[in-house]
Amino acid sequence: MSENNIQDRWISLQEVCDYLGVKRHTVMRWIEQRNMPSSKVGKLWRFKTAEIDEWVRSGGASDEQGVQK
Repeated sequence: MSENNIQDRWISLQEVCDYLGVKRHTVMRWIEQRNMPSSKVGKLWRFKTAEIDEWVRSGGASDEQGVQK
């Protein structure tokens, strides 16, 4: 599979957790509090790796942002 095909493909919640090395509750908090790019299809969350990569690069997952607890 080419690099473009990987970045164009939708991945699941579990796959994004594995991709970023974080737990499910962390991704759900990022969606709710930090506008992590995602789409809900029925009951399932889906993510584009290219959008996730850009969000991480722009500081979306940074610990420096204020997080509500």
